[in-house]
Formats: sequence, C-alpha cells, structure tokens
Amino acid sequence: MRKMAKQIAKESPEEFLNNVPIEYYEEKMLYGFVIGYYKTELKKRLEYLDKFVPMIDNWAVCDCSCSTFKFTSYAQKEVWQYLQKYCQSKKEYELRFAIIMLMSYYLTEEYIDKVLAIYDTIKHDGYYVKMAIAWAISVAYVKFPQKVMELLKQNHLDDFTHNKAIQKMIESYRVEKEVKEEIRNMKRKVSNNKK
Repeated sequence: MRKMAKQIAKESPEEFLNNVPIEYYEEKMLYGFVIGYYKTELKKRLEYLDKFVPMIDNWAVCDCSCSTFKFTSYAQKEVWQYLQKYCQSKKEYELRFAIIMLMSYYLTEEYIDKVLAIYDTIKHDGYYVKMAIAWAISVAYVKFPQKVMELLKQNHLDDFTHNKAIQKMIESYRVEKEVKEEIRNMKRKVSNNKK
C-alpha cells in the first residue's frame, strides 16, 4: 500500500485526494499515506488532513498514517498550532490522531512539557484514547524519564490510563530493570466495588 501511495503521490495526487470515494479500510489507509507522501505546500496538506481526520475510524489507519506525516518535522510550529483543535476534540479517533502526532513528532526538549500537560488534561472515555495516552507516556519516559516520573507522581489521568502507562513502561525493554520496581509501586489500587 505504501508503494502504491508513493506512486499516486508522484503521478496524480490531486485527482486521488479530490475525487476518489473513500469508504473502505484500505482506501482510508491509502488516503492518509498519499497525504504524507505528496510533495506540496503545508497549507494544502493541512486542508487534506482536515478531510482525512474525520474518516479515521480505527487505530491502525490513525497510527500508520501519523507515522507517514514526516513533513511535521519541517513545520513543527505550524503543525503544533494545527493540532490544537484536535487536542480539544470530543471524537475518539480525532483525539487519538492528536495524541499520536504529539508522540511521534513533539517529544523534544522544546515541546515535552506542553505535550505532557496536554496528555494530563485529556478526559475521554474512549478505549483508544486511553491506550494512546498510556503508550505515549511510556514512549516519553524513554526520552524524558524525570519529567514522566513527575507526571506519574501527580497527575489527573484516570486510573485505567495511569495504570496502563505504568504497565507499558514495565513491559518495555527500553526501561531499566531497577527502575521498573519503583514504577510498579506507582500503580493505583482500583476497587471494583461501586458505591
């Protein structure tokens, strides 16, 4: 599919992005890839993203597409501003899109504090939002262990997301063994009794 997307992006990106009806999983994946591979100005690319993001209806289309949006690295400030509306979205996959984009391109010295603050304030019951935040926090830990430890000690994450982040960190080969016990002790006890 990536090979096909590169060919479309080279030969007829506008025709594909403007005219092809997008309904099935593979078509959505292809649409996201073409946006990533199409060499065009940022403004136009973001317009196509606005058409694409509401089409996302599963984690694979979201995550695979985000990994293709490498143009973000060359326009960090502009894309950061663009992503803020999706950070506020109430829709599960729009929110996941923002979370994964931040994880993929903004775990840097300049943005880490802002990214962790956004993750800490997201409130959504969607499973794929919670799992995205947990995954993103575990990835952030590898690059910024001290900042993530501070977040884990004091945060507004729901218990599920907090504990999933810890679980992912414990399961990671990139987290040192001696640190894992300390992290394990930060798990929250969750009662099954409803009062």
